[in-house]
Amino acid sequence: MTGKNKFGFGPLDTAPSPRRERSVGPMGAAVREAAESLQQSTEAKVEQRRRNAADAKAFRTAQDEGRILVDLRTTEIDTDDLPRDRLELDQVAVSEEMEELKASIRARGQREPIEVYLDARGRYQLKKGWRRLTALTQLFQETGDTAFLTVTARIEGTDDGTAPDRVSRYVDMVEENVIRQDLTFAEMAQVAISAARDPLVDGEDAEAMVGRLYASLHKMKRSYIRSFVFLLTELDGAVKWPKAISRNTGVDLARMLKAQPERTSTLRRMLEACVSEDQQTEEIAGFLSYGQRLRKDGAKPATRPQRREKYELAIGSLKVTARDGECRIVSKRDFTVIPRDRLERAVRLFEEALKDTPPIEPRIKPLDVE
Repeated sequence: MTGKNKFGFGPLDTAPSPRRERSVGPMGAAVREAAESLQQSTEAKVEQRRRNAADAKAFRTAQDEGRILVDLRTTEIDTDDLPRDRLELDQVAVSEEMEELKASIRARGQREPIEVYLDARGRYQLKKGWRRLTALTQLFQETGDTAFLTVTARIEGTDDGTAPDRVSRYVDMVEENVIRQDLTFAEMAQVAISAARDPLVDGEDAEAMVGRLYASLHKMKRSYIRSFVFLLTELDGAVKWPKAISRNTGVDLARMLKAQPERTSTLRRMLEACVSEDQQTEEIAGFLSYGQRLRKDGAKPATRPQRREKYELAIGSLKVTARDGECRIVSKRDFTVIPRDRLERAVRLFEEALKDTPPIEPRIKPLDVE
């Protein structure tokens, strides 16, 4: 039997034919490259947008938390909203420490930022960094260099973007100086008194405010601050040099006024009459000494005791301060250039003249010296 059919031809050859090689033409290659480039570009843009969104969110978070530093003009910042935590600011502004800070800023620039916040009027108010801001202001006034017109600042913020309460601003203001042990107990007490009197702070007395402002301090230090709060409140402005009162003296004085409240007005009058820091220190020492004798004797005074006299007078260019057991002479003259025998003769004449002095010294009105 043949393999042919009735039509006279055999079965078709079904062997697979070789595949034809098909290469991409120039147009196809260009289209393919364009498609791949577009896909890569789209993915890159999507990734860049994702990163930009993450960076923007991180920036807003940092801004809300007050971690962003900005450059402000010193003239944009007010200092009249919060009372400063330092007393005698005029003296601090001309102190040697201020000159040292100015020298550091002049040589190395501002190293630490100040902190500010926006008040109800939209003005920047200083919270921390009074000395740095003052130093920059003075440097511009002295040099005219516009570089000192700019201050690096951190703007206040919170996690939820809302303004902190008023007490938190007081805490932030004093926190740095307290940590550096740069504030006296009188200054810390004055901050508590000012915060308690602030109409924008919820009603709390000054002693309770100590617990809020100085919560991080040891309870013994808070006790000292409360003693000064009581002392400054009771004397009501009569203390002209509160920073001159040491910790122990302030605590003892507050304890004595609590035990002998009838003597408060007497001490107030004594301190109001003081014309110098030394006289204030002497008056307080005498007041404490007499009060201790009263407590020991268990008696109350009918009248104020005769205190140790101190007075000052001027004779030509000499300023003389007289105390019990001391006569101090201050002059612009250099006494070291005076021959020893001449100075000794003058002192002997002075001693001889005093022998004729009556036993009771006349009361001399103290000079009104600054």
